[in-house]
Amino acid sequence: MTQLRRAGGRYLAAFALAVALFAPATGAMAQTAPAGGAPNASPPAPAPAAKAAPPASVVVPGFWDPKRRPDRPDVTRLPTQIRFVTTEDYPPFSFRGEDGRPVGFNVDVARAICTELAIRCTLEIVPFEALADALASGKADAAIAGIAITPVTRETLDFSDRYFRSPARFVALRGDGGAKVTPDALGSKTVGVIGGTAHEAFLHDFFGEIAVRAFPDPDALRAALRKGEVDLIFGDGVQLALWLNGTGSENCCAFVGGPFTESLYFGEGMGIAVKRGNDALRQSLNYALAQLWEEGVYTDLYLRWFPISVY
Repeated sequence: MTQLRRAGGRYLAAFALAVALFAPATGAMAQTAPAGGAPNASPPAPAPAAKAAPPASVVVPGFWDPKRRPDRPDVTRLPTQIRFVTTEDYPPFSFRGEDGRPVGFNVDVARAICTELAIRCTLEIVPFEALADALASGKADAAIAGIAITPVTRETLDFSDRYFRSPARFVALRGDGGAKVTPDALGSKTVGVIGGTAHEAFLHDFFGEIAVRAFPDPDALRAALRKGEVDLIFGDGVQLALWLNGTGSENCCAFVGGPFTESLYFGEGMGIAVKRGNDALRQSLNYALAQLWEEGVYTDLYLRWFPISVY
């Protein structure tokens, strides 16, 4: 089995829940039945007509080269439906909403892809460690679950083009960040980081003059910053953005410097995984993702789930 690694986060066990994403013939959401419940209509997927201009404070990353346009897929080579699998433990990418249904950025991207391809889709929640087996056994066609694209995962899985990358970021107390975040500028600072992570290794390799203080978990790390025990903290940009945008931070802090996206430390980003050799589906996913960016759908979905700029 493929040794999976989550891009920018850990994973927990989950329970299976199959959900129909939509019926493309009418453009309406399909009737779906949660486990033990009656059918309910899922909320409609957004379908903006033109690319939305992001707020000035939010940078929306683009991963698609306008000079490289994937070919329109041959629909006769596609299955009658795409069976997606994801997890429930990776907010804001995939988790359960208040009604128990899967929601999140990945869920919305999958729904938008299927709308773009005009094909029926289903989504099933499985444990993260079961994703590769679901693809290999033919129980699923595509996994959109934050699987890190690495040399190891590429040995047994193929991936769509990258559709997201979580950068590393520094965070400081408001007013204490300073204008520059460089090895020289931070030479006298103490920076907190979660121990044993790629973020800690990056600090030691590129910010050798600073005092690095390791913490066991995010809560201890963030508490140290608020207490003034460290001058800055360094970690995954998405998780830090969620904290900054939540009530727990009490508006104490803000991003400074960055972003840092060195692949050797922080990975190539997220792609949609498919079974090795399934080029027809992979190329169709690439086409749909490029179209979502061109049409502004990706921008709208990004702004929905990342109101504080990760970049």
